Amino acid sequence: MKRNEVDQILKDYHWMINSIKIMRDSLVEAGDGLTAQYGIEATMPKAQGSTSDPIFREVARRSKRWKKIKEFEEKILTFQGLFHKVHDERECEVLYWLLEGKSYRWIGQHMGLSHTHIQKLRTNIVDAMTEFTNLTKNTELQDEKKAC
Repeated sequence: MKRNEVDQILKDYHWMINSIKIMRDSLVEAGDGLTAQYGIEATMPKAQGSTSDPIFREVARRSKRWKKIKEFEEKILTFQGLFHKVHDERECEVLYWLLEGKSYRWIGQHMGLSHTHIQKLRTNIVDAMTEFTNLTKNTELQDEKKAC
């Protein structure tokens, strides 16, 4: 992962986790309004360019949401695979609170540090995570060169 990707996922982690929970809960129940129309409404012309089957539309909508859930989960799992590269205790604590969605100022008050120091620790966290991914890519490149 590139530095900006790690940085963005660190910002988005908290709401992605919450979105996954909410989307999964919402997809458990069947959608409303899935019954076909009866009477004169059933004989009226339908709009062009879309299917009039409400069940199909609901399945298509849910399929898109499952794909979005899977996309979020893949990003989060990739990011979680980098947690072990953070070794410093302060950085681990900052990482924990950032993942909980806390602000720099809140974390700074909690830890007795300034919010600018928290930003520096966050930069160190992102650097450590991207350093690991760059090393992985370099070793993969070396393996490829050896294979050639």
